[in-house]
Amino acid sequence: MGKSAPRKKQLAAGDEESARSRLLNAATHLFCKNGINATGIDAIIDEAGTAKTTLYKLFGSKTNLVNAVLESEGKAWREWFIGAMEDGGGDAQAKLKRIFPALKRWFAEERFYGCPFINAVAEHDKHQKQFRNIALRHKKVVLAHIEKLAGEMGASEPQVLAHQLALLIDGAIVAAMVSRDPGVADTAGLAAGNLFGPSKVRKPKRTGSAAELVAV
Repeated sequence: MGKSAPRKKQLAAGDEESARSRLLNAATHLFCKNGINATGIDAIIDEAGTAKTTLYKLFGSKTNLVNAVLESEGKAWREWFIGAMEDGGGDAQAKLKRIFPALKRWFAEERFYGCPFINAVAEHDKHQKQFRNIALRHKKVVLAHIEKLAGEMGASEPQVLAHQLALLIDGAIVAAMVSRDPGVADTAGLAAGNLFGPSKVRKPKRTGSAAELVAV
């Protein structure tokens, strides 16, 4: 009988998880810094310190790796963003007013390269639904939390207010990426403040007897 072919070395579970993490971190950094199309597989495996076969074993293709990066980054960003609003407690308006100071801190980070979802959609065929759908799922979660807080604040149209704030958020992200000026968050925050005026908030319903209302 002829000699059997050598068996490929299998990654242990711990090694596989480590390699996956390194590949995700490397791809995230390079995709955000240089762009998805401009980043080749060789650059990713070089930064991650893994073999090309490992990348394909774990992700199957570059497209699958891009999807994994966007899903991972989206989850991490949402946890950070919602946490930044909720941290410190207070009423709903206080939480909404934390949005732009939090963004300013993010804009000032050395590795701030803008929103990976905006970047991914921007650099690909505008008819391609794959990255757009991931971006829309991400935005839906963010919008839902902002809308919930807007409702708790007593906004007359919570959904409208949430979309207005989302537009200011996206605009500030793009402006900060282009200008490298974290201060654009302050300008967006001032604009957002105009959305919290009395005309935008429902008057609280009064309860009690007519006598009590007259006394008030």
